[in-house]
Amino acid sequence: MGGAVLTEALVIRGLNKTFAKPAVSDLDLTVRAGELYALLGPNGAGKTTTLRMVAGLTQPDAGEIAIFGVDARKDPAGAKALLAWAPDEAMIYDKLTPLEYLEFVAGLWNINPRTAKARAEELLATLGLASEARRRCEGFSRGMKQKVALAGALIHDPKLLILDEPLTGLDAAAARLVKDMLQARVDAGGTVILTTHILEVAERMANRIGIIAGGRLLAEGTLDELRSRAGEASGRTLEDVFLQLTAEAAA
Repeated sequence: MGGAVLTEALVIRGLNKTFAKPAVSDLDLTVRAGELYALLGPNGAGKTTTLRMVAGLTQPDAGEIAIFGVDARKDPAGAKALLAWAPDEAMIYDKLTPLEYLEFVAGLWNINPRTAKARAEELLATLGLASEARRRCEGFSRGMKQKVALAGALIHDPKLLILDEPLTGLDAAAARLVKDMLQARVDAGGTVILTTHILEVAERMANRIGIIAGGRLLAEGTLDELRSRAGEASGRTLEDVFLQLTAEAAA
């Protein structure tokens, strides 16, 4: 993959996946190291399928994926070690407490138990779950489970964090905590890719944005670059640009 260098967290070239019908078609996109990249699109656009292929959970039919220069198809274990994936539905063990769950996940990454405990307690405190650390997750709200799952994704300090609708089920206070954590992570040099239907979040937080529809990339860049692509005035919102580009693609 000749164009991939270490300043690029993710490079996708010619990615394809078909189920009953094409879900992703000849997709090219690039995520730079140290940025928050928002992948946006209508329902069924191919966002989740794309991210699942990047995370190694769905095998592409064709195409290339490189994560910090590691070819995800030739070295899947090496690529997976660099990333974490959190789906829109929290996948945690309800019979465990948050602390037990995080220590379990840390064990899968061969993290020293003392280090794992300290890291787990730090993450739970940051996400406002310190008081719930020793309570079983089975009684938690959906939003609380989402925060535990996010902590699990972060326990091994991945270079690339991939989040599918991370604010689903969160109230305003919890959403603010998560957004602040993600911003702090990017400010510290981490890389975050997220999908969201809350376009105001993408407009406020994302360094760059990709818009896909029908499994194809319509446009990619900063908000100003997307405005230029859509022929929109500089004051137009991301929602205006998103609706114009997706409407044109559907026409």
